Amino acid sequence: MKNRVQRQLEIRKIIARGNLHSQEELLSVLKRKGFEMTQATLSRDLKFLQVAKVSHPVQGYVYTIHENGQEVTKLTGSKETFLADGFKELNYSGNLAVMKTLPGYASTLAAVIDSAGKWEILGTVAGDDTIIIIRREGTTNNDLRNALISIIPKLKNKL
Repeated sequence: MKNRVQRQLEIRKIIARGNLHSQEELLSVLKRKGFEMTQATLSRDLKFLQVAKVSHPVQGYVYTIHENGQEVTKLTGSKETFLADGFKELNYSGNLAVMKTLPGYASTLAAVIDSAGKWEILGTVAGDDTIIIIRREGTTNNDLRNALISIIPKLKNKL
């Protein structure tokens, strides 16, 4: 059985991707990912994570997460704009890159980078405002830069 922290991190990732309309939908997605829990446990997790159900102009009601009074996903703008807005800088050392973000953005950005499955990127490790990106041997910093731009095109003018 997976622990509470793993479960809550997964809930954050799922909600950050958007398009969830009910707890039943979220519970079903979590069960497919190997998280066995009751509706009551999910409700407690949603309360702990400060998840809210908000009106979306096209999709009806969807879940969003608030941190420090701000939404994690901007429902009226694109997710790509939201992610690019959180980016601050990128620095390199060997086959590692250190991406600095605004507080609270790192885990969402890292999840998006990892889920893109780009060959140039072996993986990421995220904190609150910092991501370590591990670049595959034999690739260049420019290859990594291009991979990041292909994942989040709005980063082009920021990298």
